Amino acid sequence: MKNVLQVVGYQNSGKTTLITKLITHVTENGFRVATIKHHGHGGSPDTKDSTRHQQAGAIIAGVEGDGLLQLNIQRDSWPLDDILAVYNTFPVDLILMEGFKKELYPKIVLIRTEDDLPLLELEAIQCIISWIHLHESRYPVFRLQEEEQYLSFIIERLIKS
Repeated sequence: MKNVLQVVGYQNSGKTTLITKLITHVTENGFRVATIKHHGHGGSPDTKDSTRHQQAGAIIAGVEGDGLLQLNIQRDSWPLDDILAVYNTFPVDLILMEGFKKELYPKIVLIRTEDDLPLLELEAIQCIISWIHLHESRYPVFRLQEEEQYLSFIIERLIKS
């Protein structure tokens, strides 16, 4: 299994923006990146975010929703393990996933408001990037404005793994 990193948060928390920044930074460090976005809003997937992923440098950018994996492969449903099996056949070093909150891969959690705090109960959290001040946490916490610090932290973790 290739390195997998999730970026999770509720709608409009900055997931796609963070993913595109990560793609740019890791490709500058010589990584070949693929992305998978979970379209969790119902209906067929929208490709605008996966297009942003490709424009940032992702070799493969897919989106899954409502049984459609937007790599032009149709079937009844797409469990994440099946999507990852497809992706593992491609020559990439890292798979960045946007969404899939309940999966057990290492994840970055984005917190926009206090209503998002239940996300801190997820498993495999590596760090938190927050729009609001958070009190003590058992995970490294970065403010949204601390972009250089959290990108360095994430890149260092990726290079080590």
